[in-house]
Formats: sequence, structure tokens, C-alpha cells
Amino acid sequence: MKDTVELLAPARDLDCGQTAIECGADAVYIGGPRFGARGKVGNSLTDIEQLIQYAHQYWARVYVTVNTALFDEELTEAVALIHELYALNVDGIIIQDVGLLECDLPPVPLIASTQMNIQTPEMAVFLDKLGFKRAILARELSLEQIQAIRKATSFELESFVHGALCVCYSGQCYMSYALGGRSANRGECAQPCRQRYSLVDAEGRMICEDRHLLSPKDLNLSGSLTPLLDAGVRSFKIEGRLKDKGYVANVVRAYREQLNRLLPGLGLVPRSSGRVTADFTPDLAKTFNRGYTTGFLNGRNESVGSIDTPKMLGERLGKIVSLDRNGFELDSKRQLNNGDGLCFFDHKELYGTLVNNVQGRRIVPAQMQGLKKGLVIFRNHDHNFLRQLNKAKIRRQIPVTLILSETVEGFCLSATDEQGNQATVTLSTEKTPARSSEGATENLRKQLAKTGKTIFVCVDIQIQWQQPSFLPVSVVNGLRRDVLEALVSERAKNRSVEQRTISKNNAPCPTKEITFLGNVLNEKARQFYERHGAKVLESGAESGLDMQGKTVMTTKYCLKDQLGLCPSRGKDHPYCAPFYLQDEQGRRFELTFDCQICQMKIQLSSH
Repeated sequence: MKDTVELLAPARDLDCGQTAIECGADAVYIGGPRFGARGKVGNSLTDIEQLIQYAHQYWARVYVTVNTALFDEELTEAVALIHELYALNVDGIIIQDVGLLECDLPPVPLIASTQMNIQTPEMAVFLDKLGFKRAILARELSLEQIQAIRKATSFELESFVHGALCVCYSGQCYMSYALGGRSANRGECAQPCRQRYSLVDAEGRMICEDRHLLSPKDLNLSGSLTPLLDAGVRSFKIEGRLKDKGYVANVVRAYREQLNRLLPGLGLVPRSSGRVTADFTPDLAKTFNRGYTTGFLNGRNESVGSIDTPKMLGERLGKIVSLDRNGFELDSKRQLNNGDGLCFFDHKELYGTLVNNVQGRRIVPAQMQGLKKGLVIFRNHDHNFLRQLNKAKIRRQIPVTLILSETVEGFCLSATDEQGNQATVTLSTEKTPARSSEGATENLRKQLAKTGKTIFVCVDIQIQWQQPSFLPVSVVNGLRRDVLEALVSERAKNRSVEQRTISKNNAPCPTKEITFLGNVLNEKARQFYERHGAKVLESGAESGLDMQGKTVMTTKYCLKDQLGLCPSRGKDHPYCAPFYLQDEQGRRFELTFDCQICQMKIQLSSH
């Protein structure tokens, strides 16, 4: 049996989830009514059930996030929710809080959230021994680190391949909570990483002023799927549970087409069924991104930060070479259209306008304010592409082969899908020879091929009879309808359903002392760590911990590297340690650098 590969898409809601499946996703992940690490995008159980039913037609999967850190009084409700989701036939639950592992859970597969900060083989082995179905790896890992985790474990590995990056290791960011009480670990992040900061040294000298110093670019590993497959990743995750349907459709189609080209040559197959037809060509440059990066997958070989703006720049069009009172011309011949969105920088500020009219190479914008000769212009809204995307006709169908054959008492019609599922229906009737042998066979083929609004498409029709017979159209349509309905039932019966129970063993925890970085907010989590040989020294930040002087971010992203000050690259600079970040409210954060492991920590200064 061939190894399967999963393309995993985000679902803000039912509509986005169905769009993802329709466009070729093998699975989607969606937030439930509560505890989903995205406070603004909860979904009702009714909608989740409808999404599950839609996805399971194609053997696609639905995973639900219950991945916030939980207080004692919330555990009962969270456990009840997991039981309700299990009753809906959900395919997996994504969790962060280990206190849930001490509770009475149904035998639903559990997925270790990226919030559990899975960086090392030791941590992955620990989770594997507990009985997790899968680990969602830290986004900062290199190929070599992923390979090491694969070598040490047996469960599935899921890796982010596209979308927004957190500047901090997931599950280890406390800046939003420390500054305003909105906890990232409880789905309420205020995104302080996207704000403006200045960087000064110990003597108060300005190193970099008023930039988005903690804002990373967006991840795009569409060109690195083969190395990730070779490293052992089997689930490719697209970030974006706050993104709209157009984003989901475009990105899912782009990755589905890429995987469809790659998998056959590697002896791999998609995890779900069906082929997609869509009347648009995906383009990852056209939907929201802050510029793309491959992160740290191949080491530190590129700039990760998007420090000029946290907004979308889009495609670079060119420089203004001439302008008058109402319009301008660029040094490029890129095609623009009415309604396109343009943006440009003026004194570090990003400004935008719309295209009102295009007259050859002359562009007439809605406003000319700030435009001048030499400015670089970007297009961050391609009106024609997005209009086409919103109107696109997309359909996912499962290929079937139909075989009509004679029996002693009449006829038999069988249907076989691409996974080998088969259904058969029979018809007892007298056989009436057809007046035209050729015409009867051709008409029969045409009628059998009409699968209509079903999830199937005929790719092969075989007629096996000794002498062509006349079959009324109504009879043929009934046979086709009955056999495809029977095939739907057969697929439902044969769909793989996994049950997995967490093992309450004494596997040693790789971390022996649990600080606030362990995010322990309930007594069950304390019991879990104690049973696994670890001592909880302090509760999680959200327990009311005073964060003054504590680390509020741990990042692989390094400002010295981003700003060309990295000593390991032979860069000398006149600045004195320690460095401080200062926000627009005057609050200061001390930076410490561990150059041996290329890691930066941000502490909330106590003065």
C-alpha cells in the first residue's frame, strides 16, 4: 500500500472549510465553539458536523482545535466538547494543555499542537510514547532537525508550509499578555509583533528607529516540498484560520497542483479522493503576504523580517519615470487594470491608492498625493485576478469506471472508484435487440456518463454484451443513479476510521523543571508532569504572574542578523550591549542573544 500525503488547509468557518475541500485539500482544521486558539473564529457544532459530512465524502479529514491553555474550571467543559466532537466523527483533536491527558477522553486521535513547542527529538519521543497520533512541528526547524525527529519517532509529522509566521516560538509568546492581558496561549493575541519599535544600545544610541522590527515575512515552502517529503513530513499545513475564502481557494489550489506533479514520481498518493477542475490559475503572489521567506528550513540564508511594514506590499511594478497632475508612467510594461490597488513608501510610511484608469502606459490613480518621480510602486490588489477567483467554477469529483454487462436474467451495472471501492446493481428484464447496434451502444455510453451533481465523474465506460439491446433512457438513468448511491454507501463503509487512546504511562518528561514556560494553569497539568517525573516550579503567566523582568518572547529570529550586526558573520559594530527595544508607548524590552544556538530572548524590562 502506498504511503499517503496530506494537504491540510485552514477553515475560518464552514464556507471556507468546504471551499478548501472543494479545491483539493485532504484535510481541514477548524476551531470549535471555544478553546480554539483563535478567539474570533469559533464555530458551532452544527457547522462542524456539516463540514465533517461534506469532507468524508472524499475521505478528507476534519481536525478541530481545542488548543488553548485551560484553567481548572474550564477542563470539564473542554472534555465535554471533545466528547461531542467525537460523537460527530471528527478525525482528530488538536490540543496544547497536557491537563486534558489526565481526563476521561474518548478514543479520538490527539494531535500535539505547535503550541507545545516541539523542537527536539526528545520532546517528540515523549509525545509519541504518550500515544499522540501526530506532532505539529515548530515552524523554526531546519530540514536536519526534522530528519532527526523523524528518525526518533513513529507518529505522523505535520509541518507548516505556507502563511503567516509568529516571530516567537509558538506557545512561548507572552508579550501580548504582559502588555495588555490578552494571552496568545488563550486565543487572544493582540499581535504586538506587528507594531513599531526602535532599537537602542546600552548607552542610548539609536541603532534602528521606528520600524516593525519584530514583524516576519510570510512562509512559502512551495518550492521545498520534495525535501520535506524526504525528511519524513506527511502533512503539509497552510496557516490562515483568519483568512477569507479567496485566500484559501488560491493557496490550496497552488499547493494541490504542486503536490499532484510531485507525488507520482515519489511513489506517494494523496490522502483523500477526487480530482479538481477549476477555471482559474492559482498565483501565490496575488493573495495576502508580507513578502515570502523559507524561514529557517535551510538555515540562516535569507532575511526573515518584514520590518518596513506588516501589511501586504504585493508585486513590485517598477519606478515612476514621469508624472503630471493626474497620472504617471512606470519604467515597466506590467499590465494594470481599473480597480487595481497600488501602494508605495513615503518617509517610511506605506500609502495606497486605486487605479481609476489606464491609458496605454499612463496610469491615472484615484489620488496623486505622495507620488513623485523615482518612487517604487507595488500592486497589492489585482482586481481582475480576485474577481476571477471569486467567480471561479470549482468542482471536485471522484473518478469511476462503469461496466454494464449481461446476466442470465438481464443486466448488471458496476461502479469502481479510484480507491478500488466497488458497487453493483442488477436489473431483471427481457432483452430486446436494438435496431441499430452502433447507435444503441453510443446512446448507452452517453446516458451512463451523465453523473450530474453527484461527487463522481466517469472516466471509463465499458459495455459487455453479446448483442446490443434496447434499454429505455429512464432505465439506464435509474441503474446509474442506484449504482452511484450504492458506491457512496460503500465508500462510507470503507473509509478509514482511527481510534487511539492516550497511554497513561510514566514515560520521563524531557524537561525536569517546569517554569511558567510550561503554561500550566490547572491542577491536572501539574499531576501530569509529576507523574512523568517533572516538578512544576511556577504556574503559567495567565495565572497572574508578574512578568516584569521575565522573558516574554524566545525567538530564532535575530535582530542582529536582520540588521547586519551578527558577529558570527564577521560584522563589527560600535554599539554596546545590552540592546533594548522601545515601543511607541516608551516601554522597554531588553534583548539577550545566545549566539551558540542562534536564539534571541526578549525580556520585559523592570525599569
